[in-house]
Amino acid sequence: MGRAFEFRKARKMKRWSAMSKAFTRIGKDIVIAVKEGGPDPESNAKLRAVIQNAKAVNMPKANVERAIKKATDKDTANYETVLFEGYAPHGIAVLVETSTDNNNRTVANVRSYFTKCDGNLSTSGSVEFMFDHKCHFRIPAGDLDLEELELELIDFGAEELFLDEKDEEDDNSVDGIMIYAEFQNYGALQKGIEELGHEILSSGFEYIPTMQKEVTAEQREDVEKLLEKLDEDDDVNNVYTTMQDEE
Repeated sequence: MGRAFEFRKARKMKRWSAMSKAFTRIGKDIVIAVKEGGPDPESNAKLRAVIQNAKAVNMPKANVERAIKKATDKDTANYETVLFEGYAPHGIAVLVETSTDNNNRTVANVRSYFTKCDGNLSTSGSVEFMFDHKCHFRIPAGDLDLEELELELIDFGAEELFLDEKDEEDDNSVDGIMIYAEFQNYGALQKGIEELGHEILSSGFEYIPTMQKEVTAEQREDVEKLLEKLDEDDDVNNVYTTMQDEE
């Protein structure tokens, strides 16, 4: 197993803080996808992927359809993805991934969280180099042979595959296979998986730290204060750190 497997295992216990936030994020992703490629998922691969993610978090079909309709309105503001880089207390590097329709508001909010929690917001490029940017897909495991599947997908950019057990808290969840690749291979890998006839349960992007720093229990509490404030902000999609995962 590689680093993606270990990273996934650690983060799997950290579900989105609330279903409402998950829906908010999916709604933004729908707007971005529709603005870029139109409202038809058959011809818009990015929108097709977002709809799959909506199903994965049990977002009602009516909500998805309403979001697509809203996104086609020319008066609906578009969202841009903005990455913030900084340091939490005790030298822990932090990447904050946001989707915002008001960058000034988001910058001000993120900066205030770092300041209030004894961290500091840094310049672009100061932290990102400590992470690998990856894309991932999850498909039903069924009776698929992992090694055979890897051989089929390696030409589409697949780097790491591993079994991912179903979520016991979700009655609709099934055992799956996680497939990781470099960020830029997202489109090719999505096409390859679909051409092979596999259902995509969910997909997305992750920043995986290339190194992690050990902290004491007290230091972890200091860092968690910042992470909690960031997680509560509706503009924030994901937060990644170099802090060593708890055992």
